Amino acid sequence: MSTTTAILCAFGVYLLLMIGIGIWSMKKTTGADDYFLGGRGLSGPVAALSAQASDMSGWLLMGLPGSVYALGTGQAWIAVGLGLGTIINWLVIARPLRSYTIVANNSMTLPEFFGNRYHDEKKILLGISSVIIVIFFLVYTASALASGGKLFNTVFGIDYHVALFIGAAVILIYTFLGGFLAVCTTDFVQGTLMLIALMIVPIVAWGFVSGDFSSLLEQTGVNSGHYMSLMYNGDHPITPVEIISNLAWGLGYCGMPHILVRFMAIKNEKELRKSSVIAITWVVISLVLAVVIGLLGRAYLFPEILGQTAGAPSTESVFIEMIEKTFTEKINLPFIGGIFICGILAAIMSTADSQLLVCSSSVSADIYQDIFKPDASDRQVLRIGRITTIVVAVIAFFIAWDPNSSIMALVSDAWAGLGAAFGPLVVMSLFWKRTNLAGAVAGLVSGAGTVLIWDYIPLAGGQTLGTTTGLYSLLVGFAVSLCFIIVVSLVTKKPDESILKEFEEYKNYKES
Repeated sequence: MSTTTAILCAFGVYLLLMIGIGIWSMKKTTGADDYFLGGRGLSGPVAALSAQASDMSGWLLMGLPGSVYALGTGQAWIAVGLGLGTIINWLVIARPLRSYTIVANNSMTLPEFFGNRYHDEKKILLGISSVIIVIFFLVYTASALASGGKLFNTVFGIDYHVALFIGAAVILIYTFLGGFLAVCTTDFVQGTLMLIALMIVPIVAWGFVSGDFSSLLEQTGVNSGHYMSLMYNGDHPITPVEIISNLAWGLGYCGMPHILVRFMAIKNEKELRKSSVIAITWVVISLVLAVVIGLLGRAYLFPEILGQTAGAPSTESVFIEMIEKTFTEKINLPFIGGIFICGILAAIMSTADSQLLVCSSSVSADIYQDIFKPDASDRQVLRIGRITTIVVAVIAFFIAWDPNSSIMALVSDAWAGLGAAFGPLVVMSLFWKRTNLAGAVAGLVSGAGTVLIWDYIPLAGGQTLGTTTGLYSLLVGFAVSLCFIIVVSLVTKKPDESILKEFEEYKNYKES
């Protein structure tokens, strides 16, 4: 069996398994509540790995190792920020959010929770939240599809656009069929596979690195002392602004609908505690090993230098190249190598499917049913949800059409927009009872608007403020949104007694 055939067989087995899970889940999906929230019946391990797998995406196995490979350990500050953000999210946000969404009329989506939390009868929060989700999740989904296109292109030499279509089609099929249950079950499998690949591949690769590691790094054209230092970003000392901006990635967790919805869907508080331990352990191990892969790859793949050697793939392909060199050239186990490459595909698919589902729920449940057709039947909402899944996938496909699009840049933009818009409002909704409807609206609009202005409008001599200052838009948008929520809430009418009573009910909520 040839190397390419063996890897294709591994991919075939994996993709058929994902579609099979979609078909199995379809039989258990009888209504919109099942399709979008799995009937609030997720077990601890499934919820934990589903949340983290859908969070990390192709960024974990392509974007992060690629940036570390190119610039050194200084890029690990993003991993530190994300690790801290994950821990805080599970320990501080998860339980209160799950409780409040139950008390607030059993809310199925984040926009619906905002509407119920503030008794927004005019559906203002619902509409604004849904539009923000659709806009930024289109970009986020595009980043995942671009990762898939680059993966197939690198491994099989398939044209990027054909590869993009294959990856999008498989993700679309099982998400369309099985909804939330299919997404979470496949994410559990994918999260497990990602961790196995991250743990085994660098250990095996390290066994083939001979000689002094620092000397090997020097041969690749870097200063090994700077390259291995957290205080350097490429060839220059890292600045406080760069460190703060990288750590600020952790703020995004408070406002990621595709992660927060997992908290809402967990079966009970016992499973929630179990989930937090599994998720935190998984993310710490995974982030550390992703950084190790970037560093090790620089020496291991030499004399080829990704992104610089003529004809070599981009730096974001470092993990793929490491797997291929190890399991096809060194130890001749191409099928095993193919399974590990599927770990990268798993990272990509686990995020794209979640993003498709969140967009679908926002359009069908939050916009179609809650705003335009309140009397819509469960079957109608389910049908609109599935149609939306197809439409979103098609639009994201065209956003990802450019083969030179940066996975890191796409993820950065989407993460900032969602985190700045929703993060402050989630925090204030859970922990400050004085927050009112006017403050909530101001927070959503100012957070999303700040990110768009900061990243896309050239206000400083033909450049954006983000480019000029080097400050990550998520940090700026989060701070602006938080200020608007507090100030507007204080200068406008306090919440009605019914809202304050519901807040106290949530604070005292205990599992029945």
